[in-house]
Amino acid sequence: MATDTKQLLLQQGMTMLLRHGYHDLGISAVLEATAIPKGSFYHHFNSKEDFGLQAIDLYMEEVHAGLDHCLGDKSLAPLERVRRFFELSEEKYRTEGYLGCLLGGLGQELSGVSEVFRQKVEQCFFEIAQRIAVSLEEAIERGELAENTDPQKLAELLVNCWEGAALRTRLRRDPAPLREMLDFYFRMASA
Repeated sequence: MATDTKQLLLQQGMTMLLRHGYHDLGISAVLEATAIPKGSFYHHFNSKEDFGLQAIDLYMEEVHAGLDHCLGDKSLAPLERVRRFFELSEEKYRTEGYLGCLLGGLGQELSGVSEVFRQKVEQCFFEIAQRIAVSLEEAIERGELAENTDPQKLAELLVNCWEGAALRTRLRRDPAPLREMLDFYFRMASA
């Protein structure tokens, strides 16, 4: 039951963090939305910061599951697997009203005011890029990318471009920036 309570709080928190941001997130609003008493919140979380950091951890579990699903699909070529991960991410953004990436949103909001969040978000982006780099290395080995390609740098560039396009998509509530970025990136990478 305690795990269910914590999970419910974190799920609701992720949704509210994406929609409202960290500074506008009131713990009382999360408690009201989940009908969970205040004492239960502080049983699971030391502070709002702790809650936010654990919400990022839960978000990353979902990201890693998506990476496992797409990058592990050996029926597709490596570049197709990578692109598929981002296409499924765009689909998730669509169902959420094109609010974008929780990491990007929190990183933009908090990186200048919280070293803890800045480091956490940067570490998450690094982990994503690292996972993608493995598939890009395979693409190099298969001759799908130039032999002198640095897979880690190419993966980091992809994550950076994606986050910028996710911001533009959020501003416009339109998927075009994400789709255009993916088309351009994969056309250039394999040219």
